[in-house]
Amino acid sequence: MPDAHPSGMSHLDSSGAARMVDVSAKDVTARTATATGRVLLRPDTVAALRGGGVPKGDALAVARIAGIQGAKRTPDLVPLCHPIAVHGVDLGLAVDDGGVGITATVRTADRTGVEMEALTCVMSAALALIDMVKAIDPEAVVTDVRVEEKTGGKTGHWRRSR
Repeated sequence: MPDAHPSGMSHLDSSGAARMVDVSAKDVTARTATATGRVLLRPDTVAALRGGGVPKGDALAVARIAGIQGAKRTPDLVPLCHPIAVHGVDLGLAVDDGGVGITATVRTADRTGVEMEALTCVMSAALALIDMVKAIDPEAVVTDVRVEEKTGGKTGHWRRSR
């Protein structure tokens, strides 16, 4: 295994080159991560979502499937992310007057966490939603994507304080 970078950054070797961290010595533990985000939409777009009037079809169903698929495909999108077994994904989409709130919880039993999978789940759902409504709302915005909570691993339970 190459020496670590003097900065202590785990994804850099001693010469500063990117590397995938070796997690083989870590314990397999049950791990979860929850991430959230929002898609801001115009009032007429929210009305179309609520009334089933999106021209491309059921935008929320497409976003839900895209989010789950995104969680499973995270290592294909994030170069140094470990491929892990995703054992469960819960994805909630809540339409409100300002747009759609997205909440994703991803679960595994593995040697590394699922924060990136939860974030990718949220982003994939958000991007699919925008793709479905862009003809009626080209100004849709993805915002506030972040990890809210994680469990498992050496650091145990963590929850966002703000």
